[in-house]
Amino acid sequence: MNEFFSLVLEQFYETTWLEALAVVFGLLSVWYSKQENILVYPTGIVSVLIYVYLCFEYKLYADMGINAYYFVMSVYGWYNWVHTKDASRQQIPVSWNSRSENHLSILLLICSFLLIRYVLIAYTDSDVPNWDAVTTSFALVGMWLMAKKKVENWIAWIITDIISVPLYLYKGLPFTAIQFLIFTGLAFWGFFAWKKSYENND
Repeated sequence: MNEFFSLVLEQFYETTWLEALAVVFGLLSVWYSKQENILVYPTGIVSVLIYVYLCFEYKLYADMGINAYYFVMSVYGWYNWVHTKDASRQQIPVSWNSRSENHLSILLLICSFLLIRYVLIAYTDSDVPNWDAVTTSFALVGMWLMAKKKVENWIAWIITDIISVPLYLYKGLPFTAIQFLIFTGLAFWGFFAWKKSYENND
């Protein structure tokens, strides 16, 4: 146990200012998301662009790809949140998935996992292809559901965050691991906040 904490402490000393900056903007983004604040997108964009670079450096290729996807979905989500058909609203309301949307989400999860795992094993030197593919596929679904402002996005993020903590510790990114630990708590908070928002709107 002492060796583990010594390793984590050593990793903290080696943390770059770039990783720390990505963590700060990432935490701000999740906080704004929980608040249903449109600033979730500009802060998130800064964080994901930094992580595209960091993930490439640390050979987390699927996570690099998912951060590039986050960028695209952030632009889409930014547009989608503020373009509401109801003139009395500034943003689209929170909603739950329909049954068909749940089926589509599960299909997207399974297909993305299989595809990402195959690409990682066949075309990269990733040493954690299954681990990387699981976190990436759940995050892919979570980001898509967040752009649609669906309550279920938080469930996908909770799973992503829990699995990501040990992954980033293993890869020597302790600040990022702590970020995902905090993300887990914020995701639970966000789930109940969005659930309440839906009930109030309903």
